[in-house]
Amino acid sequence: MYEDDLRIDEDALDVEWLDQPSLMQKYIRVTAEADKVLDEAKEALEYCEAELEMGIRADPESYGVEKVTDKSVKSAILIQEEHQELSKAVIQAKFEAKIASGAVKSTEQRKTALENLVKLHGQGYFAGPSVPRDLSFEAKNKKKQKDSDSNIKIKRKKKD
Repeated sequence: MYEDDLRIDEDALDVEWLDQPSLMQKYIRVTAEADKVLDEAKEALEYCEAELEMGIRADPESYGVEKVTDKSVKSAILIQEEHQELSKAVIQAKFEAKIASGAVKSTEQRKTALENLVKLHGQGYFAGPSVPRDLSFEAKNKKKQKDSDSNIKIKRKKKD
């Protein structure tokens, strides 16, 4: 979802800078909404636990509890289908909240990348030969070189 928003068009840095504040606001809002959903899911789970505990203590036999202790009540709560469903909802809400929080952090990183690209542009980094560099080709070559270097290191360790 948000991966597309994080891409930077280095040929349109001015447009990218104009979009940055609204992009940050968008993901702050998404994070706030995800946190709200998480809080609501936790509250629903706590309510369910309280309701089940009261029911178990009032009528332990209907929940299969022979002796009412804190541990037996807690165990009986955990195996109730309603509790399990709400617990899964809390887990999903936590996941969504972490993803949203990661989107905000990524948007902050995007800002830093934009700042550095503007600095490079101001220093004439992108002015150069008339043939533009193919950064994706260079990145692939660099990765191949790293992989090759790591294979050599592994072979050296095996010989030693």
